[in-house]
Amino acid sequence: MKILQKVEECSESYGCSFVPTMGALHKGHITLIEAALKTDRPCVVSIFVNPKQFGPKEDYSKYPRMPDSDLAICRQLGVSAVFMPDEKIMYPPEFKTVVSIPTLSNCLCGLSRKGHFDGVATVVARLFGIVKPAEAFFGWKDAQQLIIIKRMVDDLALGIKIHGIETVREADGLALSSRNLYLSDAERKTAPNLYKGLKLGEAAAQNSTAGVVIETARQYIESSGLMIDYVDLRRISDLSAVDYQKKLDAKEQYLLASAVFCGSVRLIDNVKIF
Repeated sequence: MKILQKVEECSESYGCSFVPTMGALHKGHITLIEAALKTDRPCVVSIFVNPKQFGPKEDYSKYPRMPDSDLAICRQLGVSAVFMPDEKIMYPPEFKTVVSIPTLSNCLCGLSRKGHFDGVATVVARLFGIVKPAEAFFGWKDAQQLIIIKRMVDDLALGIKIHGIETVREADGLALSSRNLYLSDAERKTAPNLYKGLKLGEAAAQNSTAGVVIETARQYIESSGLMIDYVDLRRISDLSAVDYQKKLDAKEQYLLASAVFCGSVRLIDNVKIF
């Protein structure tokens, strides 16, 4: 397995199957890598904690960094190469570009994390330009991110096939996330109530209005001791808002999504409806 750190070293990886990550690899990342390995292309994983997607009050400096174990996991899985650039490689002094898709970013997580998705789109565009993959793999756990990246790839005609891989969960339903490492034992027991609330909302969608779907999820999540940032329902196609007074159209797909604080840890999750 090659370890790549400079832009020019990535030229041998052009046309690969690509899994961009921020490291601290867990079973969710492993599922993405395994999906990439099933293609007939070399698999390249990137590990870069992107400062541009962290707000001033967020946990960039504390974000878990485990390069040795990450490399061991990639090596064991059979990854062809790992791209591990430093910040100067990713953002040289002359770097000025920002990639922004406001219509998809100014809702859900984008409301409380201003600039976050500009940072995500910018780093992914930069990684795509350096690695030049044919295919790339992202998880549905970060659904808004996935939808934004798909839109960016289509709008800029980048010619990269984007795969959305289903969320990997613990036995109690908690979506796997690097931030789960921050949870105390008591918080870890409370955290699965986020997914339970979303599933109750999903069940209500068969016979209720959009507003009832949201409120069903909200009431359960709030009563479980989690502090809600948002619970919202959006069309998957373009993240547009729905009419809360109307029932959902079974011919469309919707995203019931939420962000909560479990103690000081911000967790996100979602379910797809129809």
